[in-house]
Amino acid sequence: MAFSEIEQKRYEKAVGSYLDSRRPSIEVRDQLDLGYRMDGQAIEIFEIRPKWNDPSEKMESPIAKVKYYKSRNEWAIYWMKSDLKWHIYEPTTEVKSLEAFFEVLNEDVYGSFWG
Repeated sequence: MAFSEIEQKRYEKAVGSYLDSRRPSIEVRDQLDLGYRMDGQAIEIFEIRPKWNDPSEKMESPIAKVKYYKSRNEWAIYWMKSDLKWHIYEPTTEVKSLEAFFEVLNEDVYGSFWG
């Protein structure tokens, strides 16, 4: 089930604000930028940069994913391991708000998100 229209707008605003605080300067954004997508009850944050073998094309590299479980009123946090599959983030598996998710991303205890 997807977010309601009101929820989607609220989450788009929150994620947009968070990414704006982390994005590189405008002069660099054609070489490195951040983006996100919403899919159902999940939000994925990714890095955007030119492909190494064809700079005219862009590629996306996953950074983090958060999925909302309405029945528990919790957000589950995921990171992508080298097997290219999403795994629950062990230091903090769930949070109660999107803002708390952003705090976990900023702390990045093990360098799982930002390296």
